[in-house]
Amino acid sequence: MPHLLNESRDRLVRRALLLRLSASAIADNMKNGAFKSLYRGQGIEFSGVREYLAGDNVRTIDWNVTARMGKPFIKQYEEDRELQVFFVLDRSASMFAGSRGRSRIAAASEAAALLLLAAEQNSSATGAVFFDGKIRYSYAPRAGRAQVMTILSRLDQTDDNIIPGSMLANALKGAGKLLKKQSLVFVFSDFRMNDWIQPMARLAHKHDLVAVRVTDPSDSELPAIGTIPFKDRETGAMRILPTSSSAFRQAWFEDNRQRTDFWHGECLRHGAYPLTLSTTEDPVQVLSRFFASRSSL
Repeated sequence: MPHLLNESRDRLVRRALLLRLSASAIADNMKNGAFKSLYRGQGIEFSGVREYLAGDNVRTIDWNVTARMGKPFIKQYEEDRELQVFFVLDRSASMFAGSRGRSRIAAASEAAALLLLAAEQNSSATGAVFFDGKIRYSYAPRAGRAQVMTILSRLDQTDDNIIPGSMLANALKGAGKLLKKQSLVFVFSDFRMNDWIQPMARLAHKHDLVAVRVTDPSDSELPAIGTIPFKDRETGAMRILPTSSSAFRQAWFEDNRQRTDFWHGECLRHGAYPLTLSTTEDPVQVLSRFFASRSSL
């Protein structure tokens, strides 16, 4: 079976180490400004008791312990501040396209792998849903290295038989069912479908959702190389594109701009964080800039 990360495994390790070095700062950014909502309303956990001191709230007195010890004790609680990270990864046919020797799925998988390794360092529970024309893999959030390695192995694999279509809407709905506590959710997709808005809005309402739109230079620019046949990877339909026509290239550019503006606007309108990742960019730099920008708000 082919491996998406094989060609850059050593480079990925070096980048992962770089992100590991930044993981503590990223975690601080999440706590101190980037994703504050993740650390509010998460609930509290009982941590023990201590002797009552003047000024303590009498409502916190543990009467059972007080009766046993013969003097007042109060209950102590701690906020549940464990960060849970979840990935929704689009592995539909269009994600396997790319114009400069690097596909969208390779860029998305590398970025997801780096985030997964950073989450492991932070002892975060992780989970994921992978999909193409059906839900391929689904992992409820769980802490531990075994879960991280399972998801990493799935990231490194590419299926020989991709099922046409996209189940992004169902994947988002499924993520909502798997997530029992507020989480940081990364959705990696080219968003080339029409039914993702409402499921994303519902998920973003309960969780901090980062919508990562994976792009390629060919989305907006085509080389002027004459009339060429083009096959839609999702439907298999064939089209003839007059790439030498400046009017056609301008229309191609404008169509992508409108799609981008629509995606960006819908993300903001529904409370998701829009993030663009190009196949030509270094995921480490993109992710580092993103977290730095969130912490400055």
